[in-house]
Amino acid sequence: MNFGRYVQAAFITGVAISMMAASASAGTITFNTSATGSAGTGFNSSGNLTLNQSSGVAASLGFVPDPNATVGVPGNINYGNFTLTCALCTTQAIGIGSSFNAFTFDLVVTDVTDGAVGKFLGSSTGGSVFLDVSTITINWVPVQLGPGSSNVMSGNFGSTFFTINPTTRIVNPTSGAQIGSSTVQGSIASNAIPEPATLSLVGGALLGLGLLRRKKATRP
Repeated sequence: MNFGRYVQAAFITGVAISMMAASASAGTITFNTSATGSAGTGFNSSGNLTLNQSSGVAASLGFVPDPNATVGVPGNINYGNFTLTCALCTTQAIGIGSSFNAFTFDLVVTDVTDGAVGKFLGSSTGGSVFLDVSTITINWVPVQLGPGSSNVMSGNFGSTFFTINPTTRIVNPTSGAQIGSSTVQGSIASNAIPEPATLSLVGGALLGLGLLRRKKATRP
């Protein structure tokens, strides 16, 4: 009877330790997105993080990058914000607005922890803007950077990978939690293989469970 209790206690302890080890191995990653003037970043690969209208009243679409941020893995993340401004725009009903030509946007992600850099390329057909309307949409490719050397520009993402929502819709100049602001969202995760120590704990727990069942089966 005592033997069975000892084995059961060992099993429960092993599972608990295993769960703690798996949780601890999740870790954190520090990353940031492109900064003003970086080569090969920004609108039309110009290094410029502000794009002006092509016709109509003065308007601009600017990008504010995400500085160094330390996040838990896995988790949801924000790559930065696009902000649309048009001081002289009116509602569509009155009909004073701006138009933007087609453009591209290079969003560079730097994984500070792993020393890797990758790029999401956004493309848009442009669109028109009024106080109550924005038809600008940005589509992103690829949708994942990493793990390892997948879509990497330099370094290596290791087991970490970044994903991005395939589409970012730019809100009109009076919408959003912050006026005219549209966040670029995605996630970060890892496909890390459990460490040998963690696998040993799991195996030990399963062995303990097997011995417990065998003891019960042979009990008179």
